[in-house]
Amino acid sequence: MDLQNEKCVMVIDENLPTGIIANTAAILGITLGKKRPYVVGCDVEDQSGGGHLGIVELPVPILKGNPDLIREIREKLYQPDFEDLTVVDFTDLAQSCKTYGEFMGKMAQVSGDELNYFGLAICGSKKKVNKLTGSMPLLR
Repeated sequence: MDLQNEKCVMVIDENLPTGIIANTAAILGITLGKKRPYVVGCDVEDQSGGGHLGIVELPVPILKGNPDLIREIREKLYQPDFEDLTVVDFTDLAQSCKTYGEFMGKMAQVSGDELNYFGLAICGSKKKVNKLTGSMPLLR
């Protein structure tokens, strides 16, 4: 894979409490790493011989979003032009569940229109990711 032509971003609702923002970013990042394992570099050693697991080779900017903007981007990501992008979403429904089984059961009972998105991770063609998020500011 040509990492120079690939981009990963996260868009997270800036209005969430800091702890929920951090939790959202962690969950999005872990799932993204599962779906795109080649973006994680090899393990490294420090000068003292201590081992360190490889980290993502791409920068992953976290962009400022809000519920309406995140929903709008999520809807665009269902269009054929963007079907080759890897998309991870995290919702209030997911955050409220205590087990994965509970999450699966609740998701099966709601329509996509009822979901409130806390954040999205998007990875793939730099051109396509920029088309969706290129003008968005960083979450600070």
